[in-house]
Parts: sequence; C-alpha cells; structure tokens
Amino acid sequence: MERERLGSRLGFILLSAGCAIGVGNVWKFPWMAGQYGGGAFVLIYLIFLLILGLPVMVMEFSLGRASQASPVKLYQKLEKPSQKWHIHGYATLVANVLLMMFYTSVSGWILYYFISFLSGKMTGISNEASAQLFDTMLADPAVMVGFMAIVVVMGFLILSFGLQNGVERVTKYMMLLLLGLMIVLAINSFTLEGAKEGLTFYLKPDLSKINGSVIVGAMNQSFFTLSLGIGSMAIFGSYIGKERSLVGESLNILILDTFVAITAGLIIFPACFTFDVEPTSGPKLLFVAMAKVFNNMAGGRWWGALFFLFMFFAAMSTVIAVFQNILACVRELTGWGRIKACLICGACILVLSVPCALGYNLWSSFTPFASKSTILDLEDFLVTNCFLPLGALCYVLFCVSRKGWGFDNMLDEANAGKGLKLKKWMKPYMTWVLPAVIVVIFFIGIFTYPFADNFTIWGWIKSMI
Repeated sequence: MERERLGSRLGFILLSAGCAIGVGNVWKFPWMAGQYGGGAFVLIYLIFLLILGLPVMVMEFSLGRASQASPVKLYQKLEKPSQKWHIHGYATLVANVLLMMFYTSVSGWILYYFISFLSGKMTGISNEASAQLFDTMLADPAVMVGFMAIVVVMGFLILSFGLQNGVERVTKYMMLLLLGLMIVLAINSFTLEGAKEGLTFYLKPDLSKINGSVIVGAMNQSFFTLSLGIGSMAIFGSYIGKERSLVGESLNILILDTFVAITAGLIIFPACFTFDVEPTSGPKLLFVAMAKVFNNMAGGRWWGALFFLFMFFAAMSTVIAVFQNILACVRELTGWGRIKACLICGACILVLSVPCALGYNLWSSFTPFASKSTILDLEDFLVTNCFLPLGALCYVLFCVSRKGWGFDNMLDEANAGKGLKLKKWMKPYMTWVLPAVIVVIFFIGIFTYPFADNFTIWGWIKSMI
C-alpha cells in the first residue's frame, strides 16, 4: 500500500494542532484554571507544557517519521528482532477507539448546544430553565445517541475523501475558522463590564495560591492536553518528509494549542465576572454557566451560537484526527481500501459509542465508581489515567533506551531538516527525569482518583498512617 502524504507543511501543523486542540483546551483548561486560582495555575501550566509536553511530542513525531507507519506498525519497523515493544502499538489502537467512545458524545453535546442557540431555544428563558436544559439533554436517549451519531458519520464521511482532499483540506478550513471565531469572541469579552476583573483573575499570577494541588493539576493538564501516548502525533509524523526538524514543528503546534487554551479563558472569565457566574463552577462551566452568560447578554443568541460553533470546530478537529489514526491502523492491519475501512470503522465506533450516550439515561444505574459516576467516567479514567501516561512512558523509554530504538537514533531523526535542534546535553533529562515525572503523574492520577464516595487510595493511605 503506497504511503499517503500531506500536501503541505501548513496542513501538517494545522492537522497536528487540531488533534491536540479539543475539549481539553476549551472546556477542561478554563474550569481547571478557575478552580486552581486563575493566573497561578496558568503560569505553572505553561512551564510544564514546555518541559513535559514538548519533548514527548518530539519523540512521537520522530517515531512516526522514521517508521513511515501507523502506531500499530511503527515498533516493528524500529525495534530489534525478538523485542516486544510492538505490543504497545496494539494498545494504542485500543486507546484511540476508547477515547472516541466518549469523545463523540461530548462533541454531540456541543453540537446540540450550537443548534439550540442558533434556533433561539437557549435565549429568553429563566436562568433556572437554562440550567435545566443540560440535564434534560442528558436524560433524552434519542438526543444523546442522535447527536453522537451525527458526529461519527460526519467524521468518517470527511475521511472517505482521502488524506489530502478530505482530512487535510477540511481541517485546514476548520482550524482557520476556529482561530478567527476565537479572536472575535475574545474581543467581544474585552468589552464587557467585568472584563478587567476577569482578566486580572485569569492572567495575574497570585503566587500565594501556588500549592501542591495547583502544581499537580497544572502538570496533569499540560501533559494530557496534547493527547500524548496513544500515537495521535506519531501518525502525522509518518505523513511528512525530512525538510524540517521536529523540534521546531512541535513548538509551532504547542504554540497553537496554547493559544487556543489561553484564548478560551479570555472569552470565558470576563463573561463570568460580568454576569456573576462563579469561575470555580467546575466541569459544568462550559455548558450550564456559559449558557447563563449568553442568556443574559445582549445578542446572546448569536454570541452563544458563535461560541459553541467554535467549540464544535475544536472538538471535531480532534475527532477527525483520531479517526484518521484509527483508520490508518486498521488499514495497515487488514489491507482494506479507504472506503471499506471508513464504513466498517464508522459502524464499529458508532456501536461502541452507544453505552456512553445511554450512560446518563437508560443505563444510568451503572455507576462504576462513585455514586454519581457514569460510563463516560470509566472510559475517561482508562484513557486519561492509564493509557495516556503509560503509553507516553513506553514511547519515551523506547526512544532513550539501548534496548529500544536508542537516544542517538531518535536525536538524528528529530534533528533532520532545517529548524531548532535537540542537543546531546538533554540526554540525561530525557532519559531519567522525563520518565520519572511521567511515572509520578500516573501514580498521582491513580492515588487521587475517587473510586468510590469519599474514597481515594491516597486518602485511605493517610488514614492508615
């Protein structure tokens, strides 16, 4: 099978950035910043993004470009005879599918809110009614499955047109529109009465608020925002040539990803302080709190529609990129053509995504963890707390270990082409410190996770001391 290629450098950057940019940037980042003290959290987040996210991204791109293969096959191209690193390659396919099993539902929520604002359903109603609409949406199985299905069909329909004519072309326009919409929404937020107070909370670091929880939260978010560890970046590295070094390209993608996350906060926090919405609202900040904001804003119907359209573009850019990863893996394993693979993979993802969509209504009695947990929480835990950190650890160890690909091979691949280069003096950091930090992230995620009401492993350990 002839290897597909991206048509341009811009396409590679926007497609890779689109994979990284998603609901983690525009939904999770703002509410975490709100809960963890605003500017103090943002400062620590940016530091960890550079020292954690950047080197792991460079390694993933290097593996993809050197192997010219999908995540399920790249290890076979690079590992030594009789080695077993390739087992992780199959785990990445499982992780990508598992991610889409709940990500498609969340993307469906955003699409539902966009259509609701555009139609006027979300405006001119009381704050109580506005808040209730979120629970009403979750309780309706037809809405939940229907909008999830629209996301899946749209994603694989775009993929069916090919890498350049479908994935690259659509993602280019989608990302450029996303960035344009963000700038328009941010400018509008700057004109609100509470803009100064909101921006001060968000951008002015209060160092007294930095504590262990803020550092751990920022470390986790900086790592997971890029979806590293499941081959999401490796696949796009396999579609590019060696004209540019991978450090410079990774930095460009990191800047775009950070721009979207920071700008999302610039949109949200001035609005929160203007319309007396608590910035520490948590995961419901995007849907319940922002719906209240737009419901009380002049022209809120149109500003709300624009906001959730930008959100939908952010979500779909990730959906399309991960679908492409899944499709590439399946095609390399089976030899299927693109159309056949799109039909079969699309049908499988559609069926596998149904449990999450029904987890808030027909199957809400299934609570895998705490009493209010859902199927989405189980799937998110497996991806975020297990597959991502352990997968990233596998990639890093393979790249730096003499029993893997080796640091020198990774260095040569990453530095091929024009642009910024990795230096040999970075070897101790990337060989010892980076894996250790990833291990710490993994155990913190496991030890602090609420497996039951008022129960975490860390809390249990403290009670035993």
